[in-house]
Amino acid sequence: MTDVSLHRSLPREAEPTFRDYVDLLKPRVMSLVVFTALVGMLVAPVPTHPFLVFTAILFIAVGAGASGALNMWWDADIDEVMRRTAKRPVPAGRVAPGEALALGLGLSLLSVMMLALAANLAAAALLAFTIFFYAVIYSMWLKRSTPQNIVIGGAAGAFPPMIGWVAATGSVSLEAVLMFALIFMWTPPHFWALALFMKDDYSKAGVPMLTVTHGHDATRRHILAYTVALAALALGIAFTSIGGPVYLATALACNALFLRGAWAIQRRTTADAEADSYATEKRVFRLSLTYLFLHFGALLADATLRSFGIWGGWT
Repeated sequence: MTDVSLHRSLPREAEPTFRDYVDLLKPRVMSLVVFTALVGMLVAPVPTHPFLVFTAILFIAVGAGASGALNMWWDADIDEVMRRTAKRPVPAGRVAPGEALALGLGLSLLSVMMLALAANLAAAALLAFTIFFYAVIYSMWLKRSTPQNIVIGGAAGAFPPMIGWVAATGSVSLEAVLMFALIFMWTPPHFWALALFMKDDYSKAGVPMLTVTHGHDATRRHILAYTVALAALALGIAFTSIGGPVYLATALACNALFLRGAWAIQRRTTADAEADSYATEKRVFRLSLTYLFLHFGALLADATLRSFGIWGGWT
């Protein structure tokens, strides 16, 4: 692995553009954060003023961007080794590491303070913990020290709907925990499917991903096991107060496809995968990208049905 301190002393190779600073915030990750946090607010059983929804989601998004900038600052040394991340602004030399750190810290403070003013202290505290968890517990500790990095670290990406719920209600409930759990259980099979066809990226960077420490066969078994647990959880949510017919139909279809894909992955060998350029693994990974958007979209659809009195809940 490259030396962290040496990498962070490298001079900037080019003047950064506005797009480079946007990329520091990981906008693709932010889109999932914004959407799940928005659903967390809108499915909560309390009326929410549109201005509260807008401001809360805005500052949750800023907090997510802050986490991304801090992660890119810390992971610059391994990002420059991996194909998937080598063109990010810091390892590519377009943004100085110190600038990424300053941006991350500044946006962290801004987002937490403003969410406290816009919503409540509980939501702000949860946002602050989420930023800390992602930047420190996951990025600085778990990612480089254990093959369970994605399993435990997945909590960071699972907090947004809970933050949205708390911003609306002021407290945590079972429904908020279930939305958290849905993302938490989805994260390992999502990232392990990616790790299978990224081949040597993680080993070259010295990241102890499960594919590196336990091999591809063990990773395939873990994907299937987590997908089975995920499917059970996802279907169970359909029969809670935030579930409904739209969500149930969506969960049945999505989890049937995900289970079929995980089973297909589990039956393959590395030789099989290399023969067709990891086509099955890539297909399951692409499916996982839409999985959460469809589930949370269905939760929102059922909440809309309830608000119009079309669906009154399970009896």
